[in-house]
Amino acid sequence: MLCLVYVSTVGLLLGLVGLMIERMLPTTTSRRWIWSAIIPLSVALPGYYGQHRTWSVLQALEQHPQQHSMTHAAANMSLGALDPAWWEHIRSLNPIINRYWLLASGMILIWGLANAMRVSYLVALSRQGARDRRNPPIVDGVPVVVTNQLGPATVGLLRSLVLVPRWVLALPERQRQYVLRHEDEHRRAHDAALLFVASLPILLMPWNPALWWQVRRLCLAVELDCDNRVVKALGDAPAYGELLLKVAQAGSRGPQLQPAFLGGIGSLERRLTALVAPTPLRHTQKFVLPVVVTALLLLVLWMPHPVLGPGSNAHAAMTATTQSHR
Repeated sequence: MLCLVYVSTVGLLLGLVGLMIERMLPTTTSRRWIWSAIIPLSVALPGYYGQHRTWSVLQALEQHPQQHSMTHAAANMSLGALDPAWWEHIRSLNPIINRYWLLASGMILIWGLANAMRVSYLVALSRQGARDRRNPPIVDGVPVVVTNQLGPATVGLLRSLVLVPRWVLALPERQRQYVLRHEDEHRRAHDAALLFVASLPILLMPWNPALWWQVRRLCLAVELDCDNRVVKALGDAPAYGELLLKVAQAGSRGPQLQPAFLGGIGSLERRLTALVAPTPLRHTQKFVLPVVVTALLLLVLWMPHPVLGPGSNAHAAMTATTQSHR
């Protein structure tokens, strides 16, 4: 239980760091690299500290008996957070937490496999009528798989495929070029593989809300980067934004795929704002944001991994420092 809270806290702080770094960057600057670094750091840092830099909660409480007696009433009001017996009770819940942990991971794995099988089946159905499956039709210079409703999206890990529903082919030439260029940019950048790898830690830590949030921010960053590359190549950001709205209003009966032209749920408004009316960085933010980012990083690096049993040398050093100031 204590480990879960610590890992989630580290992920939240690092996520705030990534959010502020994004805010400091110009609108047209690539953002995916931020979350591609934040997500593995959120996983690796707690694991490393769990082996090399821990802090024992029980030892800290035992070394301050007077303080503990003075705050006994306050501890009862706060669910006994300063009572060693309370922490021992929390430890007894670990087997139950582990069972639900495995259950959640198993459900996510089954859901992912079922969704992948469904998409593969729909793609196979769409390619049945193709004359040459090895050489898909090329539309506006982009090899595509024409579907009934699935897409527009990019799927596949080793070999990415651009899925285009038939109604996209009926769009005016300029709008069709925007859609196809968007998906082709996803294919060239291997965004489907990036999002797949970045989502794997969720399978290991489904209880971590900060990790879910970070992966969602990566999905948004991938779409923003793709939008910038499309506008840089074809121009006319307002027309591209209008197309996003038009496609969103048209909707799709197929399953929601990522990466896709419409991106993830709730990302459309942010993408339109970044394209048409980006918010400029204020003068005070130019000085405050770097300071806050540095402070949060130092806090994360300073925080030892809390444990119930004996801590590492980091705990002893912290205790000695505390006693020397008395």
